[in-house]
Amino acid sequence: MTEPVDILILSNGPGEITTWVRPVVKALRQELGDERSQMRISVVLSPCPNASGKEAAIAMSYPEVDRVQAAEHFWQFLLWGKTWENWDWRDRGVVVFLGGDQIFPVVIGKKLGYRTVVYAEWDARWHKWIDRFGVMQAKVSERVSPKYAHKFTVVGDLMVEAQTNITQKTTLNTEIIGLLPGSKAAKLSQGVPLCLAVAEYIHAKRPQTKFVIPVAPTLDLLTLASFADPEKNPFVKVFGSSSAVLVESDIPVLKTETGLCVELCRENPAHELLSHCSICLTTVGANTAELGALAVPMIVVIPTQQLDAMRSWDGLPGLLANLPVVGSTFAKAINWLVLSRKGLLAWPNIWAKAEIVPELVGKLQPQEVAEIFLDFLTHPEKLDDMRNKLRSARGESGAAQKLATLVREEIS
Repeated sequence: MTEPVDILILSNGPGEITTWVRPVVKALRQELGDERSQMRISVVLSPCPNASGKEAAIAMSYPEVDRVQAAEHFWQFLLWGKTWENWDWRDRGVVVFLGGDQIFPVVIGKKLGYRTVVYAEWDARWHKWIDRFGVMQAKVSERVSPKYAHKFTVVGDLMVEAQTNITQKTTLNTEIIGLLPGSKAAKLSQGVPLCLAVAEYIHAKRPQTKFVIPVAPTLDLLTLASFADPEKNPFVKVFGSSSAVLVESDIPVLKTETGLCVELCRENPAHELLSHCSICLTTVGANTAELGALAVPMIVVIPTQQLDAMRSWDGLPGLLANLPVVGSTFAKAINWLVLSRKGLLAWPNIWAKAEIVPELVGKLQPQEVAEIFLDFLTHPEKLDDMRNKLRSARGESGAAQKLATLVREEIS
């Protein structure tokens, strides 16, 4: 590079920040160098219904990133081209889209006079106005007009990059089940007691099994434990689970009345832990994408005892479901409409357009869910089949480096 450039990363939710932005900024530094006077990396976040509020802090913790603007200041930047801290911009640069709405790089690229590179996982839009697309699979560009075909390059799957630094799986004597009840109150109120009730049932049949909860970075342990307290959460009695208390130690645990201890893991992202799980219990959302990228078998539960619990849909439905006062009403209506169509709610199933991982929807009973787990655990060939299907549903690895190459080409 003869002139200094700015790289502007546009992103939004926690999944994108940890599994897309992290590997891409590393690859950009490897491809274009670490000299900040020559290349500066900025991250601007847009609103996301799944956001935890800590996305800006997570992005700023990456040593490759120079500056970050939080989502609450996004609309001012989109409309007027001014950041909250009135950042300066170099004459040359590239806008890299890694989450949000694909119209954002079109608008911001025009305002700054920068080239635009979009990572398109399943859908690519605004072909006329975007300069380059790095797509997960070739089928993303199948319906593109031939006059725009030169803009498309298959780079592979950024989610697969999550596995890059994970050590080779080792054969463990302990059978591990991961429990992912959610990160927000609406999901936790059902997710925690359901997970604990399922775990207690399995543990009674297979006492050698170990259970772990990867705790979301936005969730403190006392809050998590409160959802296992029948005095604070009526769904503990609804699902018939024992109450549980937090036991603080080197490895904190939730201990139920029956003596079951569920370990709480604060590592984030918890890819190393999840990669050693035989199978996981999770609800819909970004967790299913993360587990799918790691090829970890899972059972996805969508309990409908509280219909407004799921408020993490993408796009306009997610925004409506999280509105103050009326959000609960919207959430119930949206969830009723979505659930009535049945199937393909978990990301791996959406990718494959088939039910790779079981989706259990309805007024779920813990014993019924647990029996499905026991069937998989006693038939490991079924788990192997699910792992293989999860791997085949995703794209190839190396996407971050290939995307960085596209950015370099646009700079040139």
